[in-house]
Amino acid sequence: MLFAVLARKAYARNLQYRGSHLLHNLVSMVFGYIYASIWSGLGSDASLGEYGAQGMIAYIACNQAILWVTQFGTNGLGLEQAVRTGQIAVDLMRPVHLFYQAMNREWGQLAYQFLWKSVPIYILYIFIFHLQLPKQLSMYAWAAIALLCAAYISICMNYLIGAMALWTTESRWLYWVNYAFSMLLSGFFIPVEWLPAWLRAISQYSPYPYLLYHPTRIYLGMEHGTAILGSLLWAAVFTLACVGMTQLVRHKLEVQGG
Repeated sequence: MLFAVLARKAYARNLQYRGSHLLHNLVSMVFGYIYASIWSGLGSDASLGEYGAQGMIAYIACNQAILWVTQFGTNGLGLEQAVRTGQIAVDLMRPVHLFYQAMNREWGQLAYQFLWKSVPIYILYIFIFHLQLPKQLSMYAWAAIALLCAAYISICMNYLIGAMALWTTESRWLYWVNYAFSMLLSGFFIPVEWLPAWLRAISQYSPYPYLLYHPTRIYLGMEHGTAILGSLLWAAVFTLACVGMTQLVRHKLEVQGG
């Protein structure tokens, strides 16, 4: 019940800004179109491996659409602001785990972004780039699970970043560091297997490919659904990390100003 209430309130809050969010969609569509056009041009002179020119366009289009679910979450899940205002003390006093509260609110945010940003952007790309949709229902199911896991991993990352505000007060820089690593190692700009060997090794042992690379390849039929086993493992690791961080936060809490 609490999950539904918090998620629904976060979703409803975003509905008030649909007009301004339309501009975000247009900008995102333009960036995706530029990336796809670049790969289309490169594909005219190179085979682009197993992807091919059209496959790379589909890869970029899918990545650009799901960014709103796996990358563009709330900075620190709002914990940084809560620390500054002292609201964090009230949140910790509630008979609900802090991570559970923050996570539920974020699911409502991501649900809104999926329905009002990811889906419209991808539908437009289908018509612009003549994308082929998966023909097997199982591919949709596996891709949906992979995307849910990716969203959850992103939520956990943001929670840990937000919780760090108890030690640094300002944790926004961590958000941007994480964003930079994610763009580099998640396979957004180029597929992970095309990275330099040393960078590819770092990527493969990090959670970042499970945010974009693997969900996209599962959706495109380039990987089997069993690739989500890595996502589930990272989800379990981050869950333990978030629970442990909350315990540290309870011992660290200091309300500024008395």
